[in-house]
Formats: sequence, C-alpha cells, structure tokens
Amino acid sequence: MKKILFPTDFSEAATNAFVHALEFAKIVNAELILLHTFEIPVYDSQFFPENYASIYSSIELAKFEMFKDEIPKLRTIAMERKLEDIVIKHRLMDGDLLYNLKNAVEEDKIDFVIMGTSGVYDWTKFFLGSNTSSVISGVDVPVLCVPADAKFKKIKVIGFTTRYREKDKKELRKVLNIAKKTNAKVKSLYVRTSDSDVSESTVKEWEKEFAGENVEFLVLPSDEVKETILDFVLYKDIDVLAMITHKRSFFESIFDSSFTKKISRQMTVPVLIMHED
Repeated sequence: MKKILFPTDFSEAATNAFVHALEFAKIVNAELILLHTFEIPVYDSQFFPENYASIYSSIELAKFEMFKDEIPKLRTIAMERKLEDIVIKHRLMDGDLLYNLKNAVEEDKIDFVIMGTSGVYDWTKFFLGSNTSSVISGVDVPVLCVPADAKFKKIKVIGFTTRYREKDKKELRKVLNIAKKTNAKVKSLYVRTSDSDVSESTVKEWEKEFAGENVEFLVLPSDEVKETILDFVLYKDIDVLAMITHKRSFFESIFDSSFTKKISRQMTVPVLIMHED
C-alpha cells in the first residue's frame, strides 16, 4: 500500500486539500499520514527561572489538544464522502515544517505529498523559500499542490508538460499509471519556442512509443511559455497538471512577479510536481 503525507495547519485551504488527498488515496490505494507541525517560541530561562519548563509543556499540551479536536472533523469529511475506509495516521511534530516534512518522507517511506495552498504567494514561498531548495532536491516524491479554489472533481484529463527528453518518459509513464486508475486521458504539452531544439522525428518517435496509451501529444508554437501553459489548462479542460522539476530556476521563472497575478486568478487546478532523477 502506498503512503501519502498530508501536511496540514487545519486552515480552510488545508481542509479543501484534504478532500483531494482522500480521493487521491482512493485512486492509488494509499493510506494518509497527517502531519501537523508547530514551532515553540524561544524563551530566555534567566527571565523564567521557575516556570521555564511549564511554559513549553503548556504550549505542547495546547497544540496536542487542538490537534485532537481537529482530527474528528477530518474523519467526518471522510465519512461524508464514503471514504472512511481510507487508513489515516497522524504525526504531530514541533519544529520547522519543511525540515519535518523532509524527515517524515524519509522515515515513513512516503510515495506522495499532498498539500493545500491559499494562493500563488504561498506557492512562491514553498518553492523558493530559504529551506525549500533542499526539500525539492532531497524529497524524491511527487508533490500535489492544491489551490484553495480548486474544488475536487473527478479526474478526467491530466495535463503533462514535457521537453521531450528521454528521462521525461519515465515520469509520463507514472502519470499514465495514475490516469488508468481513474480512466483519465493524458494530454501532453510541449511549447515549441523559436529556439527549440526538439525535432519532428523526436515527437513522432514518442507518439509511436506511446501509441497504445490513452495520451495525446500537443506541440504548440509560442515564445510565451507560461501563458501557453495557462491557456492549455483553461481550454483543454485539464483537471490536474503534472510538471517536472528541471532545476530551481524552473520555479523562479514560473512564479516571477509579473506572472503571479494572472496565475493566481486562473490556475485553479491541482499541480503535481514531479521530480526528475
């Protein structure tokens, strides 16, 4: 059985993503591990010599009580969606979210991470934050990011962006395996820019190799790569967009300041970030 790590702060965005996590767990036959982290403020013991330890104990207890109170609400959501059979486990950890997330992925042998975002600026913080580059390089599992406005619907079409590199085939096969479990079609997109080095023969070779799969290969000429991807999502009825991380600069280009307003308004589908070998 596969394992999905679901970091949550019990916010509205996280609760919305929890629905996606439940449904995705059903699709890939996985159990959910809920991760909630909190940071204990640092106090100077010389100013609190007598109740120094009790301050930390009270904070930990309060977080535990809050965690305990929120879990039944999530189980109710599972019951309402008739997904109460999904195994749900829990991790309550103090410390930095990204540090704990990385450790949890390694210790629990996680297959997927699913997390909610309240907006594109959260995406920027997650992917470009001071600790995040190490998480991206250190966590070799797909990360499904769910915008707060992305309400779950049956996955019928999965978008997949590629540069037609040989190593991209492995990730495409992973996407196709997910698609088969939900009877979805995969639409693969390559944006051919004016300096593209991908030949027509390469495209034909991919089409021949994947001829027996439910995948459609689209090559769209444009030097406006990000806008073309957005149009692809909007006009090709994409339910989930799968993208491969090539390098850290990939995220810097996707989430630059001139693009954030447009993507925050229009990108309302979950994005599956896949990590290349």
